Amino acid sequence: MSRVLLIEDDRAVREGVTLALRRRGHEVEAAPTGDAGLAALETFRPDLVLLDLMLPDRSGFEVCRRIRATQQLPIIMLTARGDDIDVVLGLEAGADDYIVKPARGEVLEARIRAVLRRAAPAAAEGPVATPPDAEIHGDLVIDRGGLLVSKHGADLSLAPSELKLLLYLSAAPGRVFSRQQLLEHVWEHSYYGDARLVDACVMRLRTKVEDSSRSPRYVQTVRGFGYRFGPV
Repeated sequence: MSRVLLIEDDRAVREGVTLALRRRGHEVEAAPTGDAGLAALETFRPDLVLLDLMLPDRSGFEVCRRIRATQQLPIIMLTARGDDIDVVLGLEAGADDYIVKPARGEVLEARIRAVLRRAAPAAAEGPVATPPDAEIHGDLVIDRGGLLVSKHGADLSLAPSELKLLLYLSAAPGRVFSRQQLLEHVWEHSYYGDARLVDACVMRLRTKVEDSSRSPRYVQTVRGFGYRFGPV
């Protein structure tokens, strides 16, 4: 099972989440502060981070940005019910998903499994006998087999959700997908119906693949419908 780094200052929540995950076979390292969590990244080397937004020493947003500056491992935010503004800011900082506290063990497990599948999209979609040739879309080169995206010859550092979203959209250039469809296929929890996950991910992806986020060439908005890839 996966190695999960939990950064949470509330002792009761920390102990409850740790117990729930360990019962399901995960290896868990729990940190009560942002600094302790950042230090554990190097020693514990997690597969995924569960990150509380309200920490005593530094904000969860700052911790998320610090992680994203050097690593693209999956990050799931833990947030209090009704903190809509914090959710948006957390997603913009680079989180892949979020869970409202208190969360049942089965909800934690489902979200963790989904976000880890996004970290390895090719494996989630089934084995590939022969890696396909790299696709060229304008200045972007997409290697689906190697899960690599480059622009002008330089590899792009994409978070798991950003990569999965780009792979999904670019597999059908010109086709328009609704936010609900993207939630189903990329985030795998359509029942939640949260368009903020899609919009925040699109915003982050555009900053990396587009020359101008205001005039996107690759990830385009179709007003009233959703998003499409191209035409380039």
